[in-house]
Amino acid sequence: MKNKIKELRKEKKVSQEELAYLCGVSRQTINAIENEKYDPSLSLAFELADKLCVRVDELFLK
Repeated sequence: MKNKIKELRKEKKVSQEELAYLCGVSRQTINAIENEKYDPSLSLAFELADKLCVRVDELFLK
């Protein structure tokens, strides 16, 4: 699933490691999501949106 997580994360000047820590997942999970190799669970998607200060629908592209 296409997403804007990497773009939003860089805008906020947050590393993959920091975002992973805030969301309770590994850096590898964040990397896989950003590279569209893994689709996050609904709860993780909401957690990512919360930590990046956006709505969940703003994270993912149709």
